[in-house]
Amino acid sequence: MNLTTKEIITWCPGCPNFLILESVKKALEKIKREDIAIVTGIGCHGKIFDYLNVSGIYGLHGRVIPTATGIKLGNPNLKVLGFAGDGDTYSEGMAHFIHAGRFNPDMTLIVHDNQSFSLTTGQPTPTTQQGYESKASPLGEFNKPFNPIKLALASGMGFIARCNARDINHTAEILRVAIKHKGFSFVEVIQDCLIFNIEINNKDKMMYKIKDNLDKKIAEKLAEEWDYNSKKGKIPIGIIYHEEKPSLEDKWPQLKNLKKKKVGWKSLK
Repeated sequence: MNLTTKEIITWCPGCPNFLILESVKKALEKIKREDIAIVTGIGCHGKIFDYLNVSGIYGLHGRVIPTATGIKLGNPNLKVLGFAGDGDTYSEGMAHFIHAGRFNPDMTLIVHDNQSFSLTTGQPTPTTQQGYESKASPLGEFNKPFNPIKLALASGMGFIARCNARDINHTAEILRVAIKHKGFSFVEVIQDCLIFNIEINNKDKMMYKIKDNLDKKIAEKLAEEWDYNSKKGKIPIGIIYHEEKPSLEDKWPQLKNLKKKKVGWKSLK
């Protein structure tokens, strides 16, 4: 299936978003185009909407998860992917991120994390390291970044993974598993920004691949290995936690009925 569009790609030359795009294409290549829907937020990541030849919605800043959940409520048979950035997800979108673990809609959230608001000239996000100087923080970022992996575990998410944008095949493999997971899948993709917050770039030597993990206590230890605040420690790459639990669609008989009939509300008779 050809997922490439005719749109001219306007990311900065060499941006890791090119690599993430290729990983997504590989992950989706065996799924019918009509069975896929995507949602994007506002940020450099959001341009991926123009470069994937599938249906979807260009969303608002921080509102990727509720928009994607709405699509699943309309037709629970669709494979829904949400693309967001670290600023997009963990600032305006924070409440949605937390409750996604509770509601457990069957969708995949892919967070492009470069630790800055790069589209709007590099302001700090909730995962930006202390000391980072920008136009918005000329004295340096005072606050410690929070750890989204730990937050995802605390929120009850059943699928939590982390990838390196530079590793196309491994990221594609993780995304395939995430999409097959019945419930909310959170995949954090660590990427560099070539223009802003470059001091936190090039963490590849810290990264190491892990086996798929089903033990929450081990997941909590893995989450502690990197604090997002320095280039010290280890960064585990792979499926940090995987647990099957009832999804939002399984909890509601109306949605189970739609899944059984393989239709959305529009086609229901």
